[in-house]
Amino acid sequence: MILVFDVGNSETTIGVFEGATVRAHWRVTTDAARTEDEVGIMLRALLAAEAIPVDSLTGSAIASVVPPVTGPLVDACVRWLDLHPIVIDGQSRLPIKLQVDEPLTVGADRIVNTLAASRLFAVDAVVVDLGTATTFDCVASDGAFVGGAIAPGIEVGLDALASRTAKLPRVELRSPDRAIGRDTASAIQSGAVLGYQALVSGLLARIRRELADAGDVSAGDVHVVLTWGLSQGAWAGALEGVEAIDPELTLKGLAILHAEVAGGQPLQLNLS
Repeated sequence: MILVFDVGNSETTIGVFEGATVRAHWRVTTDAARTEDEVGIMLRALLAAEAIPVDSLTGSAIASVVPPVTGPLVDACVRWLDLHPIVIDGQSRLPIKLQVDEPLTVGADRIVNTLAASRLFAVDAVVVDLGTATTFDCVASDGAFVGGAIAPGIEVGLDALASRTAKLPRVELRSPDRAIGRDTASAIQSGAVLGYQALVSGLLARIRRELADAGDVSAGDVHVVLTWGLSQGAWAGALEGVEAIDPELTLKGLAILHAEVAGGQPLQLNLS
């Protein structure tokens, strides 16, 4: 069994894979103030709650975009779980090509998303990761990561609007019935949610055209999958051009990467 971590700016997702099966998964707050011991105690408690013996774990992999969290997490795995994790970054030995100008700066989550998409689809694909930032990760038909786009996440926009204006409140994240809001809350929801949908759909349409032109295929043949926590919102399901939604895609990519890098059997994983 493999223990994997996707450390995001706001939340960390943790998963246990038994072969190609997700045995358990959790979502916790990303907290750089946690010590190695606090992390270790938390991990042991989570495993115990699912009746997963620590000594049944045979490997681990970490994709982190929060460097202050990475060190204590690695140390906790070593000390509390007797695991020596593979830490993913642009300098790692990777089973995927990074065909970009600055490969060492590519985020670990983007590498893992791209790997997952390249193994799930044999053709061009885009992974849209709806986290604190919204990332568009593009996979060419040969399985290489060829770049993408990064935009502020929808919750970042709502937080900024509430904190940097005197009278605009923090509103519930839901899609309004109409674009013309009749009060302040519905006007903010229109601008934030409908505007965000337009941003994602517009970028996706352009990215799919560019991938299609480069690969000499039609834009409709370029697969699109959403991932991370915000992908489960009802408003996300209304985005144009989305083929699938899989909140666990990054964890699956980590399990795939661990198997390929550690010399295990390649994993055949499917979308949720």
